[in-house]
Amino acid sequence: MVKVKICGITNLEDAMAAVGSGCDAVGFLFYKKSTRYVSLWKVARIVGRLPKQLVKVGVFVNSKENEIRTVAKMCKLDMLQFHGDESPEFCDRFKGYQVIKAFRIRRKRDIRNISRYKTGAFLFDTYLKSKRGGTGEKFNWELISGIDRSAQLVFLSGGLNDKNVKKAIEVVHPDWVDVSSSVESSPGRKDHKKVRNFIWAAKGYK
Repeated sequence: MVKVKICGITNLEDAMAAVGSGCDAVGFLFYKKSTRYVSLWKVARIVGRLPKQLVKVGVFVNSKENEIRTVAKMCKLDMLQFHGDESPEFCDRFKGYQVIKAFRIRRKRDIRNISRYKTGAFLFDTYLKSKRGGTGEKFNWELISGIDRSAQLVFLSGGLNDKNVKKAIEVVHPDWVDVSSSVESSPGRKDHKKVRNFIWAAKGYK
């Protein structure tokens, strides 16, 4: 069964609603330009109230190594998601953490350098010049159908919702699906009914 990550969590209430609906991971954005940015200290408080088995993911965009390490330690993160222009060498520095490297897809050549990355997971998201994720728009899933997935987990993101996630899973066969904007009532605020509907659709409960 595919696993589900609810990203862009900014408060405990939304995190607990996602947990109660059966999500496997929650994501926190440590990118100050994002409308879903949340501070280290707030995330640390939220994480302290969450089940230990829930996977906690920190999302970073071209952050400095020391900053990432401090946040990861203070917030007890399990996975580090790099959503910027981080090099393969930079990603390799974080031994002890599961690293997700994100690729924003617009055309086939956007994955031409993917083999240089030896991270534990790849995330495929929609390319939009003005946004680093959370676009609410999907890309052509067929563009990633031929990737070598023998070593990395695959996260699929970008414009997923409860109506199209089943089809996305059939086409891409991801290990994880990742959603943010389509389950919100406003940026940074989750609609708990939409969260539940998405998780249940992804896992085949409805």
